[in-house]
Order: sequence, then C-alpha cells, then structure tokens
Amino acid sequence: MKNFLSTCVLSAAGLFLSACATQPKEEPIDSVIERGLKTATDQALLMAKELENQDGKLPKSMKDGKLEVSDYSWWCSGFFPGELWYLYEANPTPELKKYAELYTERLEKVKKITYSHDVGFMLNCSYGNGYRLTGNPKYKDVMIEGAHSLATRYNPHIGLIRSWDFNKQKWQYPVIIDNMMNLEFLMWAGRATGDNAFTQMAISHADKTMANHFRPDYSCYHVVSYDTITAQPHIKQTHQGYADESAWARGQAWALYGYTMMYREAKKQAYLEQANHIAQFLMNHPNMPADKIPYWDFDCPDIPNTVRDASAAAIMASALIELSQFNPNDFGKQCLTFAEQQIRSLTSPAYLATTGTNANFAIMHCTGHLPGNSEVDVPLSYADYYYVEALLRLRNVLNKQ
Repeated sequence: MKNFLSTCVLSAAGLFLSACATQPKEEPIDSVIERGLKTATDQALLMAKELENQDGKLPKSMKDGKLEVSDYSWWCSGFFPGELWYLYEANPTPELKKYAELYTERLEKVKKITYSHDVGFMLNCSYGNGYRLTGNPKYKDVMIEGAHSLATRYNPHIGLIRSWDFNKQKWQYPVIIDNMMNLEFLMWAGRATGDNAFTQMAISHADKTMANHFRPDYSCYHVVSYDTITAQPHIKQTHQGYADESAWARGQAWALYGYTMMYREAKKQAYLEQANHIAQFLMNHPNMPADKIPYWDFDCPDIPNTVRDASAAAIMASALIELSQFNPNDFGKQCLTFAEQQIRSLTSPAYLATTGTNANFAIMHCTGHLPGNSEVDVPLSYADYYYVEALLRLRNVLNKQ
C-alpha cells in the first residue's frame, strides 16, 4: 500500500511538472512595455520622415490602405506631435526631439481657433507636452493665447463650453462627453496665468456634465444639448454610437479619463467617485471581451460579430493606470491589473502593427464613427498617443513599486 501511494504521489508530481513545463511563460510586463515603446518609436519615426517635407501635414488615419493626413485645423492634429514628445521623454534622442519640435510648430495657428472646443486636445497634447519637457517659453505663449481662444466658447449662463456649431436646427447648445478632455488645458491655463476664471470654467463644465450626461448605471450619453434660455438639457443623444441609449465605447473612455484627470487637477472627491463608478461600469460590463479591447459600442446587437475600438482601450488603460494611484486599496489594484491586461493585448500581434505596416501607425483596429461609415477598423492618431501615454504611465508606476 505504501509503495502504491508513493507511486501515485510521484505520478501526480510528474504530471504537474509536465503541465508547468508546457505552459507558455507570460512575458514580463516591463518587457511588454519596452517592446511597445520600441515599435511605437520605429513607426513614429517612419511617419515623421514620410511627412517631413509635406508642408503643414499631420497624420490622421488610413484610408484604402494609404495614409490619410490633415492640416492643423483637424481636431486630431495635436496627437502625433504629442506622441513624439512622449517618445522623446521615454528615450531623449536628438532625432525624436527634432521631429517633436517640427510637428509641434505646425500647430501654432491653432492658438487663434475659436470655432472648435478641441483646442485643448490640439495644443495641450503637442505644445503642452513640449513645454513640460523643455520649458520653451514660446510654447507657453502659444498655449495661453490658445486658452483664451477656447474660453470664448464658454457661456456663463449655461456654465459649459459649447462643442459643435453644426446641426443648429436640432441642437441649441450641444456639449459632447469628449469635451471633458479639454478641461486639463484650462486647468493648466488657470495655474500658468493666475487667472482663476479658467479654473472655474473647467470646474463648472465638469460639474454640469456630471449632473446631466450620465445614466443611473454611470454610462454616459455622447451629446447633451442645452436650452439656451433655461440652461437645462433639451436633448440627450449618442451621435457616434449604436443608439441614443447605448454605451458608445470611446465616449465611456473619455468620461473615465476626464473625471480621473479632473480629480488630479481639482482634488474634488466627487470627481474621484465619478471616475470610480465609470471604471466599475466598464471593467464589469458583460460585453467586455476577454482581451479587454472593447467593441465599438457595448450595446451593439451584432456583438461579437462587429468591430473593436482599440483607441477606446488605449484611453481606458491610460486612465485606469492613473486612477489606480488615487485608490490605494483593492479597487486600485483591480484598475491596474485591468489596464495591464489591456496593455498586453494592445502590444500583441492582434493590435500592434509590425514595423513599416499600418501606414506607420502603431495600433490597429480602431473605430472613429461607425454610423457615419467613417474611420472603421483603421488606425487613428489618438490611439497611438494614448497607447504610448499608457505605456509610460505603467512604467512609472512599476518603477515606483
């Protein structure tokens, strides 16, 4: 009997060791981060050299297999120079700095734009990162003028920054959830100038968006239009999602990032609680795929036979990494673990392009505006920007630990 038991124990141990030996070893996360940064750098430099002699051009997306470009006026114009600054921060070479400066300068005219709420995106990502890393006083001057331009879109009666100027027969004063992302620029301007008006605009916008954009489950609408007389919402819609009551993936990611950022900037506990609720909604959603890269809309009836939006995953991951540091508890660990899973997926062959492909963008399989049949299952400049930002944030967190 003793020999029989010994044989069983040895056999079981042998089977366990054999199973362990055949299990693929997970790549260390620091290796994943460095591999992602290298690919992003290689692709960005190829992109920079391709457009170097095309006056004023900036990468936007890919159409029919070819690079699609824009000028400074497109809302995404600041992401590529911003990505270059992040890559320079990760690896401060003269070549990366040269291209970061070159493409940043292509956006200087943005400082006078008053027709777009995205001046924050355009200038804070480009000039903002450049100023943070170099202290160039010219960059600061451009940003301050740009902040004054953005402030012209704020209506004190309504207490929000107007987003769009089109479709006036339907929307009196439309505000989109994406607009939360422009508040970081105004918070910076308040500190840089000492003018508290910028700060109060941002806080008012965040407060009113929190009151009117969200459903009881902490998902959000894309567009809320306000009555210009009563200053109350008269329409709530999801313009780029599946339906008005659906959870458009990138919109939820903007919301998560926006309130995480506003807690960092304003230290209002309500913003942290809002960000935590949004994170819980997203991380626990039954339609979140196993690889944590969301479908373009969480409520699309075609799931799983529909496209993903890797840009939403990149934005989510970056926000969750920061949010994890504001929650020194098990929930914070959950946020960081989820973001790490997203980073691993984004850095896998399923989403990370090989060098020289994907029109020299790093991230594949993003969706801009599916109902409008625009930018569906293509690379997008902001996916690369937030992917690189997430890589740097995760690296910094791991280095602290």
